[in-house]
Amino acid sequence: MGQPPEIGSDKRELPTQCYRIDPSGRVDLVVTEDQVPDPNGLCFSHDYKKLYVVSTGKGPGDQGPGGMGNMYSFDVGTDNKLSGYKLFTDFMVDGVKCGPDGVRADVNGNLWCSSNAGRSVGYSGVTVWSPEGKLLGRIRIPEICGNIC
Repeated sequence: MGQPPEIGSDKRELPTQCYRIDPSGRVDLVVTEDQVPDPNGLCFSHDYKKLYVVSTGKGPGDQGPGGMGNMYSFDVGTDNKLSGYKLFTDFMVDGVKCGPDGVRADVNGNLWCSSNAGRSVGYSGVTVWSPEGKLLGRIRIPEICGNIC
């Protein structure tokens, strides 16, 4: 169960950034490590006009400093190019950093995101954010939550 012991020695083919693969197979860099350190959770809005990218902590094989536990948003153009880069939320809830990972949008534009608050009892679980980045609520669970679908 869990990750194999040798996973920490694996090397990535490409730097930890966000890429888009078009139907022809061409790979384009769309979000750099400078914009979103250690990008991990990705989610499009229900209308595909926004892309949300979570800056998660350092993962296996990562060489960079690790993510910041924030979520950023980008506008998606008709040409599939991204613009309008901005901080969506820093995942601070009651002064507790709730480390995000997996994220999913609902039909109302709200974002449901896993929360790994470590030893901060009552802050791990699922956080729910409005399209404007306002915390709407939380679903508390008694353990760390890494993903959501």
